[in-house]
Order: sequence, then C-alpha cells, then structure tokens
Amino acid sequence: MKTFRDKVAVITGGASGLGRQFANVAAREGMKLVLADVQADALERAVEELRAQGAGVIGRLCDVRKGEQVQALADAAVAEFGAVHLVFNNAGVGSGGLIWENTEADWEWVMGVNVWGVIHGVRIFTKLMLAAAEKDPAFEGHIVNTASMAGLVNAPAMGVYNVSKHAVVSLSETLYQDLQLVGAPIGASVLCPYFVPTGISQSHRNRPDDVRMTDRPTASQLAAQAMTDKAVTSGKVSAEAVAETTFKAIADGQFYIYSHPDALAGVRERMEHIVAGINPADPYAAAPQLRESLRAKIKGASR
Repeated sequence: MKTFRDKVAVITGGASGLGRQFANVAAREGMKLVLADVQADALERAVEELRAQGAGVIGRLCDVRKGEQVQALADAAVAEFGAVHLVFNNAGVGSGGLIWENTEADWEWVMGVNVWGVIHGVRIFTKLMLAAAEKDPAFEGHIVNTASMAGLVNAPAMGVYNVSKHAVVSLSETLYQDLQLVGAPIGASVLCPYFVPTGISQSHRNRPDDVRMTDRPTASQLAAQAMTDKAVTSGKVSAEAVAETTFKAIADGQFYIYSHPDALAGVRERMEHIVAGINPADPYAAAPQLRESLRAKIKGASR
C-alpha cells in the first residue's frame, strides 16, 4: 500500500497506546479514521482531538470479542466513508502468572480480545476489502495485526498472553500466504512490539464483568504484574516511534515489524533449539538476576 491520503483506516484499541499513535500518523497522512475502543471517555477525547487537527474521524464503542460488534464497526465505516483500505487489528490486553493458575475467565478474556478480536477483524474486513477490489481495479489495502515479541518467544509467568500472541503471529502469516495465493491487492503485516510504554500492563482496568476476576491474585500473578509494569514503563522506544515504523513498513510491503530488532536474538535461539530438538533455553540466561527476582517475588508473595 503506497499511498495513504484520502484512504480510510480502521483502528481497534484506537483511543490510547499504539492505536492512538497509529491514528496520529494516519491523520497526518491525510487519512479518514474510524476508531474503536471499549473505553468511552478515552475514545471521545481521541475523536475530539483528531477533529481539532482537521481529521475526518468517527469513533465507535466496540468489544472486539464480539463478532456482531466488529461487524457493526465495519458497517459504520462504510456508511460514513464508503470503503476501508487499512485495518489495524490492534486491541489487546495482558495477563500473567504461572500458567496453571490462570482461571477460565482469564483465558476467555485474553483470548477473546487478543485472538478472537483479530479473527473477527480478519474475517470481516478482508471480505469487505476484497469486494471493494473487485469493483475498483485501483484498490489497494493492508491489514496490520498487533502481536508481540511474546508471539515469538515464551517467557515464564506470561502463559495466557504468550499463547494469544503466538496465535496472532500464526493467523497473520496464514493471512499473508492466503492473500498471496489469490493475488489479492491487499497486504498484511504482523507487528511484534517489545516493551513499549503504553497502558497494556494496566488493561485489567477495562476488564468486562462477564470475565471479571473473582478470586484474589495469586503470588505469581502479582509478581508477573509487578515485573511487567516495570518493564513497560521503563521502555525506551515510544509508541510514537513504533507507529512511524509501522507506517513505513506498510508502504514498503514489509510483513514482520519489530520495535526492538535487538530482541530477535532470543527468537533466533528458540528457533535453533526447535530445529535441533533441544529443550527450550532459559530466557533469562543473559540476565539471571531477573529470573531470581521473579522467583523471589513469587515465593515472597506466597508467604
């Protein structure tokens, strides 16, 4: 997708974090915007700010776990702007702790947003874009799915999140191959950020009642939350920088998008172990103090 001006972008999780920065870049590039989020006040504020900058933008409350709400989002985009060219399946939440301690509600929430949200976005918007391409030979589109470096490696005490993001990477690679197979004028990318200062570590603030946490957090969940909070808030690569990198990748037709290319050493090691049939490596081998800190927090919180 080489040109952005006057095209239409749909962004889930668009009221804050990476989604909000995608909206800023899209507005600067002259795109029309459809923002979706579950947080009404943040969504209203984002729409007002973008309109003040001169952008054509609408906002819709949307729980991406629900297919009917994603369909309503697509319908609203077409009704307002006539087409959709660029889709960011970006809404995401996080949850940590030892994998056997995660509840059914934890799994339903994280998989619902991180995986089903992308599934709904892909199945609904890809068909919409393919139909538009049949009518317009000049149509070009692109879909960006937000995964994570956690979709390429497996750190301990992040099981639910790891599983969800590995699913997004697989889904995105398959989407890319399927679009190539049929010769569609639609590109696909998977964004794998590392620790970027956004609100994802506090995503439980918007956790719906139907998947609410009814039990007290376990020691491992508290420890994982503390470590994730520290890692995210101390991240040196900004959401603004990731958004700029993402738009350049879209224009270049690049599939894999990384915020921290230096983190790929862990991915390389994992793949080498897989090919060689060697047991998984210690992700903290280069920084054993982090492993010991996590272990101590789990033991200390359980006393």
